[in-house]
Amino acid sequence: MKTVLFMFSMFCATGALAQTGSGVAVLNGDVQRFDMISHPSRANISALAQEQSLISSSTPTIERGERPLWELGTIKEEMSLGEAARLQRQQHANDKKAPVVWHN
Repeated sequence: MKTVLFMFSMFCATGALAQTGSGVAVLNGDVQRFDMISHPSRANISALAQEQSLISSSTPTIERGERPLWELGTIKEEMSLGEAARLQRQQHANDKKAPVVWHN
C-alpha cells in the first residue's frame, strides 16, 4: 500500500512540475480576442439580386420524376458469412503444412 501511495504522489508531483515548466509558462493565460474571417463580397446586406452561382463554370441539372432501380445499376450479391467461413476453412485445409512439428 505504501508503494502505491508513493507512486501516486510521485505521479502527481511530476504532473504539477510539468505544468509550471522551468518557471516559464508554456501557455499564456490572458484572454485573446478571436476574429472570424469575413467574406464581405458574399455576406453583405443588400436588396434581392439575381441568383449567382458559387461554382463558376457549371450549370445545375434539374430533373423531374423518379428513375427505376434497374436503371441505376446492378444489385451486388454478397456471400453469406457462413459461406465465407466454409470457403476459408476449405482453403486452409488445402494449404501446405509444415513438414516438422517441434515440441519443447
